[in-house]
Amino acid sequence: MRLTTKGRFAVTAMADLAERHGSGPVTLASISERQKISLSYLEQLFGKLRKHDIVVAVRGPGGGYYLARPATQISVADIIVAVDEQMDATKCGGKGNCDDNKQCTTHDLWMGLNEILHKYMAGVSLQQLVDDHSKPKSDVMPVTMPHSKTHAKPALASV
Repeated sequence: MRLTTKGRFAVTAMADLAERHGSGPVTLASISERQKISLSYLEQLFGKLRKHDIVVAVRGPGGGYYLARPATQISVADIIVAVDEQMDATKCGGKGNCDDNKQCTTHDLWMGLNEILHKYMAGVSLQQLVDDHSKPKSDVMPVTMPHSKTHAKPALASV
């Protein structure tokens, strides 16, 4: 499972906006230039973000966008859901009908992954992204998974 360009671009653009929060409305043209994302694509994404009350648009000269609420109150999951990005590892969209209208053998595995991914994304705020980005790189620790041959087996999600 992977996020598509839509989800990645939305989170990237929102992080850019959050970095400039408090200095007036930010234009999509400036985000487009800094992040190398098409202006027309940003317009589509920000239309969806506005409808979900994540950003506010200011029209006219000096207009642009600003956050609708503090960056500490906007999660990565909020952004991804707002732009209609699917965080679903199942083949059936969670319906359990992927194997001749029956639940497939690996359904609970993928549903568990969906739950963990959503919880993780919901637990990361836009402010955390901004704060982590501004840290000196020596202070940022990469997330690693243990490579032990004897690690415990995770329990499958109950659906």
